[in-house]
Amino acid sequence: MDGIEKTSIQDIDFGDASKNILTLPMVALRGKVILPNVFTSFDVGRIKSLNAINAAVDKNDSLIFVAVQRDARKENPLANEVCSIGTVCRIKHLTRMPGDNVRVNVDALYCAQIVINAKDDTKYFTVGIREVYPDYGDENETEAYLRFVKNELNRYVSSDSTKLNKDLFSTILTVEKADEFVNAATYSMNFKESEKQRILELTNVKDKLFRFYQLLVHELEIAKAEKDISDRIKASVEKSQREFYLREQLKAIHAELGDNENEKEELAQKIKDKKMPKEVEEKALKELFRMGKMNPSSPDYMVLNTYLDWLLDLPFAEESTDREDLTEAIQILNDDHYGLEKVKERIVEYLAVLKLTGKVGGSILCLYGPPGVGKTSIAKSVARALNRKFVRMSLGGVKDEAEIRGHRKTYVGAIPGRIIYAMKEAGTVNPVILLDEIDKLSSDLRGDPASALLEVLDPEQNATFRDRYLEIPYDLSKVLFITTANSLDTIPAPLRDRMEIIELNGYTRNEKCEIAKRYLISKSINKNGLNENKIEFKENAVYRLIDGYTREAGVRTLEREIGSVCRKVATLVAEGKRRRKYTVGEKEVKELLGAERFSYTDELREDEVGACTGLAWTAVGGTTLTVEVALMKGKGELFLTGKLGDVMKESAKIAHSFVKLHAEELGVLDEEFSSHDVHIHVPEGATPKDGPSAGVTMVTAITSAFTGRKVRGDIAMTGEVTLRGKVLPIGGLKEKSLAAFRLGIKNVIMPKANVKDLEEIPENIRKEMKFIPVDTVDGVLKNALLK
Repeated sequence: MDGIEKTSIQDIDFGDASKNILTLPMVALRGKVILPNVFTSFDVGRIKSLNAINAAVDKNDSLIFVAVQRDARKENPLANEVCSIGTVCRIKHLTRMPGDNVRVNVDALYCAQIVINAKDDTKYFTVGIREVYPDYGDENETEAYLRFVKNELNRYVSSDSTKLNKDLFSTILTVEKADEFVNAATYSMNFKESEKQRILELTNVKDKLFRFYQLLVHELEIAKAEKDISDRIKASVEKSQREFYLREQLKAIHAELGDNENEKEELAQKIKDKKMPKEVEEKALKELFRMGKMNPSSPDYMVLNTYLDWLLDLPFAEESTDREDLTEAIQILNDDHYGLEKVKERIVEYLAVLKLTGKVGGSILCLYGPPGVGKTSIAKSVARALNRKFVRMSLGGVKDEAEIRGHRKTYVGAIPGRIIYAMKEAGTVNPVILLDEIDKLSSDLRGDPASALLEVLDPEQNATFRDRYLEIPYDLSKVLFITTANSLDTIPAPLRDRMEIIELNGYTRNEKCEIAKRYLISKSINKNGLNENKIEFKENAVYRLIDGYTREAGVRTLEREIGSVCRKVATLVAEGKRRRKYTVGEKEVKELLGAERFSYTDELREDEVGACTGLAWTAVGGTTLTVEVALMKGKGELFLTGKLGDVMKESAKIAHSFVKLHAEELGVLDEEFSSHDVHIHVPEGATPKDGPSAGVTMVTAITSAFTGRKVRGDIAMTGEVTLRGKVLPIGGLKEKSLAAFRLGIKNVIMPKANVKDLEEIPENIRKEMKFIPVDTVDGVLKNALLK
């Protein structure tokens, strides 16, 4: 508050009265004068003020002295820059406000004057004050003044032009003490703060009433002038100009309140320039019109403002130009990834259709395969090859349908769903959006996000996708959606039906070596602060890492092991122990990483009775498993262990029944079954196992146990068996064959119906392995059991 002059109250010789001096903490207020006999509140946030409040509360009486600073623009006023006349208040309640502020509710008790000034270098102002008593003078004259002022105030409050709180002033008019009345009335009037301070500093009650009356007359004249101006304007404005007048008056009100009317005009222009579809533009302008009629401090105003910001941030006409040069696109895909021919071929087909028709093919690609084979990175390369923006959206663990469709904007804190958020992030209408880990979606009572994705991933529907927050149709038809999954079993059938499945199988040993040489080694060298002059990997070192330190379908663990070697070499370089180029061979790998974690030769089985190697498929690629069978004296019961699933348990029972049915052909006496219990165990009991493809493995192991014939240790097998001894086809032959190859097993017994799948196995591996197709159990036993 500007312009408050120093008080001119005459100094008093206190003499013995100095014992009435009271020492209190002081708060300097900005732009607010508190008068006695009122209950009010004020906010404090400055350190000195907060310290003063805390000091007052710590005392039993909770008294504090408040006075207004002369210059409201000063952030940290000195003690002599605060008015010497103020009010002693009792703190009633404190409320914590946002931004470390505190709202203080006080009961203003009496007027007081500073007689001992505060020091500026303390944590808070502490002043010595003395109460200033009101001087009533001639009581009859004062009473006459009081009645006269009350009548004038009542007339002003009752007039139609006033905007004061009539109920509040009805209570004030009942106050009988002149000093209390003038204090309460002054505080509640819309006087300037400097005038309120002037009335506070007057000690003579008659002078206070007289000054209050002068200010009241001034307010009456202003109200009368406003009414005259309003009447003259209304009389001169024609009916056709009424709307214009109201808008101008609204602009004046907004300008007085500090609102920016131009902002709404700018928003309207932005909406028109955005090139939105007609339906969307009409919706946006309608919401803008609603917003213009609201108070800016209203919560609904902010909701609509945020909504319009979202509409303006979304792309409607912005589109990136697709790369039409197929040769260049193929080169980008080959530069970024080794292998993955199926994916590259499909992307090239997509580009070819786009080039010929100028339209998106409309298919949704699902890259399906074990972890670490490059599903996410190939999606980034697709975006680069197409010259489109790329946005990744992880769906792992998403349970709420609103994550996809958004919340209605009536909810507090509502935002659009992830699809719209991805479009905003991309900034174009034709990005590549990767829906990562789509098989990890789950559902609960809040809905099923997989069902919400049906509309998003359906080319026939996503041209009019409706997000609950936006409440408008949004075109997703130009978006290339790519999804990734480790397993198809957990993806709902309707959702799976909308996607084109492209399977990415595990890499062979040679492919992993090539990927390491082309990408992983250089990436790890740069990541660890090295260069090609400080470290070099020999090819045999890479093969040693693949064979001895990793066992995976992809190359993620291989990348970590290469990174581990680089970090150890970087440590040697940083410590100054190695100045020459470090060449990493087989020997150096073992020195840096320690003993090998996996040994394929050690895991190769010897020829044994009652043990057979089977092949299985998992979400992370193929693997081998051993089926063990033990005979014990008993009553012919069958025991199954190894955490087997229902289908695998049924396969075990079928295998046991088959051997019993063909006991004579196999050379087993019938009494052997009735006098022995059969225990089938599949090791790694903590790992769940299921599926029918271990049927032939169990038949072979059971037959071996009863006949005493050894099972070849250099052979693995897969296939479902029936009670009639037929061997039925299975899935995942490529992954299972690669698992056998990694283990060093070169002979694989497989169903004859799967011969067509051998083409999927890399040619170099097919040449090194021997595949034995069979269609009956007799063929299995003939090749697996030794005589």
